[in-house]
Amino acid sequence: MAFFTFLNSYNLYAQSSFKRFTKLTCPEKSWVLFHPFIAKNVYIISIESAKKAQELVADSNLDGDLNGGQLDAFRHSYWMARITQEHGWRCAHSLGNAHEKGNFKDFKKHQLEDGCLPDQQSCEMDYLNNDVGIQVGKDNLHANSEELSKKIIELILNGKLFIIKKNLIGAFLNCNGEIISDKNNTKKWETQKCIVPSNYKK
Repeated sequence: MAFFTFLNSYNLYAQSSFKRFTKLTCPEKSWVLFHPFIAKNVYIISIESAKKAQELVADSNLDGDLNGGQLDAFRHSYWMARITQEHGWRCAHSLGNAHEKGNFKDFKKHQLEDGCLPDQQSCEMDYLNNDVGIQVGKDNLHANSEELSKKIIELILNGKLFIIKKNLIGAFLNCNGEIISDKNNTKKWETQKCIVPSNYKK
């Protein structure tokens, strides 16, 4: 009986894994196929990173913004730092690149990420924050999750990561501080969004 319980649980996990796999973009699927033995752990780290970022929404020291803001920067950097700790920087770098290439594929299919259509500036911001996260991971190989979080938050508050420029009500701004109209912003890969240091004051 225990064997059949185990087998059923395994089958359920396999089905769940397959469903997750089918939702990935082609570049991400390729990454998984080239890294089959660590894909499960990387998925767990991805969930951990999203959870950590969500827990910081109520932190008054940060902007609470998961889409282009400080918590978006945190999530990407923490994700890359943790993967670097466990699997090395090359693994983290290749996955980060695959994810951003996937965002371009999603853009062409008009598929949303975090409620918005992906765009070039947001991907560039992610690349920059990924690089910082990889360096944090390399410099703090034995740090626990709390130590890693504190380090990344410190970098955010010191302007060492990157966010997308917005005003106080969350509207995207160009580099001149002007509101970007939806008509000019939502259907183009290259937008007028402006990347700024993570300590930018709205």
